[in-house]
Amino acid sequence: MKAFASSFLLYTVVLLCFHLWRPVIATSMQNETDRLVLIAFKDEITHDPLGMLSSWNDSLHFCRWSGVHCSHRHVHRVTTLNLVSYGLVGSLSPHIGNLTFLRRIVLQNNNFHDKVPSEIGGLFHLRVLVLSNNSFEGKIPTNLTYCSELRKHNLIDNKLEGKIPEELVSLSKLKALGLTENSLTGKIPASLGNLSSLTLLSAGENNLEGSIPEELGRTSIDWMFLVFNRLTGTIPSSLYNLSNMRCFLLGANQGEGSLSQYMGVAFPHLRQLVLPENRFTGLAPISLSNASTLEYIFLHNDSFTGPVPPNLGRLLNLGAITMSLNQLSSSNGDDLSFINSLANCTRLQQMSFHINFLKGPLVSTIANFSTKLSRINLGSNQIQGTIPSRIEKLVNLTYLSLGMNHLTGSIPSNIGNLYKIQQLRLLGNRLTGRIPSSLGNLTLLNILDLSSNNLMGDIPSSLAACQNLLELTLTNNNLNGSIPTDVMGLSSLVTLPLGNNSFTGSLPF
Repeated sequence: MKAFASSFLLYTVVLLCFHLWRPVIATSMQNETDRLVLIAFKDEITHDPLGMLSSWNDSLHFCRWSGVHCSHRHVHRVTTLNLVSYGLVGSLSPHIGNLTFLRRIVLQNNNFHDKVPSEIGGLFHLRVLVLSNNSFEGKIPTNLTYCSELRKHNLIDNKLEGKIPEELVSLSKLKALGLTENSLTGKIPASLGNLSSLTLLSAGENNLEGSIPEELGRTSIDWMFLVFNRLTGTIPSSLYNLSNMRCFLLGANQGEGSLSQYMGVAFPHLRQLVLPENRFTGLAPISLSNASTLEYIFLHNDSFTGPVPPNLGRLLNLGAITMSLNQLSSSNGDDLSFINSLANCTRLQQMSFHINFLKGPLVSTIANFSTKLSRINLGSNQIQGTIPSRIEKLVNLTYLSLGMNHLTGSIPSNIGNLYKIQQLRLLGNRLTGRIPSSLGNLTLLNILDLSSNNLMGDIPSSLAACQNLLELTLTNNNLNGSIPTDVMGLSSLVTLPLGNNSFTGSLPF
């Protein structure tokens, strides 16, 4: 009886020890799995210029290796692999699919190549996948759609090809999809419209074609980047339902048709409107001033007609507006009144309306712009009047083009106070008088074009102080006298057209 009791007691102790140690054994095996996966990851790296993986050795627990983060709840299970901008070269090990607790993979700005491992599709806890700025090739793995928890899917700036997978519709929690700067083809899947949580769609700089799906209006997109593709057709009316739109960038496509005149009302939070180099026609939206947070308006190289939208001065955050290469004009001949309004935009740095049909006098309020303004381009219009002398107040101007208009009068003598100017283009007007000697103060000047005017007198010798001058164009004027030796001797000069004037003497050499 005692023997039986002793045997039973021994059996009980052994059984108890087994149950107590089983989780430890299992955890140990799991720990070893994660460590071996990381070693396999390291083995695929052929170049580690910063030595960031030198800590990946047995002297440290793998949870303390650079770029590795482990769970506190699930002891010693890898949840994050974050190796950003380490210059790593190699392929991404398919064994990464065995890090079953991974929530974040962030490997941007390295030089990973070959295909994106399809084994990533087995990471059911994955929420963030960032592989941008690498050299991954091949197609986007369709089984990534099994990562049902995925919120952020960033493959920007790689060498991926093929179509955008229809299967992405399975990622019901996806908020951000980044596919820009690849070689993707085909159409934007209409099924993306079922991703109701999607707020960011970035698929620019590919070879996508077809129209923008109407279904995208069912998403929550507030950041749409589709520039530099081959997209055609009109902007779907459903997109104007995306009332939280902040950045609407569709430039350099083949879009056509007119824009909603109520765009500024539909997108009250809009910050960037970038639609250049398309085939859009009709009036530019008159309601843009309602989008009070607008910072950038790029509507150049389209076929917009009518006047410049009114009340732009309400856009107090506006930093740049360009509506060049359109057909803007109005019936009353006072097309430049918008300048009075824009003068209220104290953050404005760039303004470009060249190559339109704008008429009317150059209003003196152009000198009331903020001193932050660095670029003014009103060339190739039908602008009349004189150049305001108060333009000297725009002390941060680096570029001023008023060429190919109908300006008269003389060049203001104080224009030499624009010390930061690098390009000054006043060609093709009816300017008279002498070339101001104060231009010699513009030591950063590299292009000066005063051709095709009615300027008289000699070339100021003070221009010899413009040591960065590359192009000096004075053709088709009434200039006379001798050509200053010091000006001709500028080592920086590349071109010096002087024809159709009345210079005397011989050319200095």
